[in-house]
Amino acid sequence: MPLPSSSTHLLIPFAGRGSSACSAALAALQLPNLDALLTRLVVAHDDTQADTTLTPPHERALARALGIDAADGCIAWGAREAQQTGLSRAGSDEPWAVLTLCHWEVAIDEVVLDDPSGMAIDATESQALLEAARPFFQEDGIVLRRSTAPGRWLARGELFRSLATASLDRAAGGPISAWAPLTDALKPVRKLQNEMQMLLYTQRVNDERIARGLQPINSFWLSGTGVLSSAATAPTDAPTVLDTLRAPALRDDAAAWTAAWQALDAGPIADLLAAYRRGEAVQLTLCGDRAARRFAPQPRGALGWVKNLFTRTQATTVLAAL
Repeated sequence: MPLPSSSTHLLIPFAGRGSSACSAALAALQLPNLDALLTRLVVAHDDTQADTTLTPPHERALARALGIDAADGCIAWGAREAQQTGLSRAGSDEPWAVLTLCHWEVAIDEVVLDDPSGMAIDATESQALLEAARPFFQEDGIVLRRSTAPGRWLARGELFRSLATASLDRAAGGPISAWAPLTDALKPVRKLQNEMQMLLYTQRVNDERIARGLQPINSFWLSGTGVLSSAATAPTDAPTVLDTLRAPALRDDAAAWTAAWQALDAGPIADLLAAYRRGEAVQLTLCGDRAARRFAPQPRGALGWVKNLFTRTQATTVLAAL
């Protein structure tokens, strides 16, 4: 996982995690390169909010870097992708959303959204289901289009113009009721989800998936709703997002999360530290459940550096506060 030569800004989602196993693993986590780097950097921006926000800190930080200004739950990732892929013209005020195909696990008293990243949905399956679903969405004035990734669709419709939705990274692994309550605003979405559940139950795609021992696709998650701000910057201005902590964090798999952190520390973090030592203007954004903190170099005066060297907390302390 080498650091791209053109990038001196890393953004790491799920760098801190409040779930029980990952939180407990912090005490024994050894990250020598991150320790050394944070000794030389200071907090340049701090965005701390409740862990109940619909938009997680890493998405807020990325939106900020791209010049996207939006209310909670309304960062228009769908509209941004539509413009990038030519489905929508630059500067358009068309409202879009992202639909992620997924599996809802029905328990006795709740429905849990399994993380779709491990479902191995291929392009053929995704397209077949899109064609089957398209008429249902058209009845509600919603146009479906393929996304750049199998298992994700883009949707255009007025319903999404000001509809706040929870990020998939908030909802995955937990009960859907916590992130998609039965409000009047979300009733049209729940209607479509119910229709899709009945439709997907009959699809040959799912028969074949079950025969191969894979989870059936039985619903979708809606996110990334809204209209893209005209101030949004070009993709080349984005930081490099390293998301290898995501899957183990959502599973609360302490061993895998620790191993992923150690790989980051030995690879991209070490590279960023080396870039700092070469005099480059590096930046590092660490994100957890509540906070996104961007770190940048402090003035290189000798006295200031020595003071920071002795007063800077360890990386694990920084991560625990995210």
